[in-house]
Amino acid sequence: MRTTIRREDPQDKKAKLSALGVDLVTANPESAGEMSSACADAKCVVSALNGVRDVIIERQSVLLGAAVKAGVRRFIPSDYSVDFTKTGPGDNRNLDLRREFMSIADRAPIRVTSILNGAFMDMLGHEMPIIQPRIRRILYWHNADQPLDFTTKDDVAAYVAAAAMDEATPRFLRIAGDSVSAGEIAATMTAVTGDQYRTLWVGSIGMLGAMIRIAKIVSPQPNVTFPPWQGMQYMRDQFSGRAKLDSLDNGRYLNLSWTSVRKLLLDHHP
Repeated sequence: MRTTIRREDPQDKKAKLSALGVDLVTANPESAGEMSSACADAKCVVSALNGVRDVIIERQSVLLGAAVKAGVRRFIPSDYSVDFTKTGPGDNRNLDLRREFMSIADRAPIRVTSILNGAFMDMLGHEMPIIQPRIRRILYWHNADQPLDFTTKDDVAAYVAAAAMDEATPRFLRIAGDSVSAGEIAATMTAVTGDQYRTLWVGSIGMLGAMIRIAKIVSPQPNVTFPPWQGMQYMRDQFSGRAKLDSLDNGRYLNLSWTSVRKLLLDHHP
């Protein structure tokens, strides 16, 4: 396995990657020539870039072009999200960028596989604060029974590694470590902590949309990857059900295991 690093990356980061047995190649991510050299002899290039337009479209296009120039057969873009093929333009800025890059990648002479995994389970209670321990409530919009897809970052990484070695991947692979509703999260938190958790309705999908519009006016933050309104857009996509993952491909690689929401919460609340 090989990964690119920047010249200015700190030594502790380089040491950590080396300790994992990863071959490090120094390259400027904005240089097509350097990135193409870094991709030489690779069978699959995996993108793990994260950001807004300058990263997801511009820098990722450099990586895609470098892979093509180096003769790489397959490319896995940095999608790792809810099912953006089912959402509408303008509803979610970050998903719009992924759709735009999809149109670029699909025109390139290389096989592309996007991996969709719902929300990162690691965000529960942190960047995705639907769990409110202080008041022992699980927040939800619209419907407390709407299933929400979650996968831990480690489980996604393991699946991506398996897919990178798989020569016969389709255009999309959809995975979810667990699919649970707000009501089920409340029941799990009750069992895990011994405290009674209940769901708390905080608004309709229409109300959430109004909150998003107000937040974008008050604090637009166009160059921030996850401003508050961006998180709200993901909540709208998930609680509306429009971005729900269907026909999961979890069983494609039988040696993998999946972390449940219950396991994650147990680890956080021993």
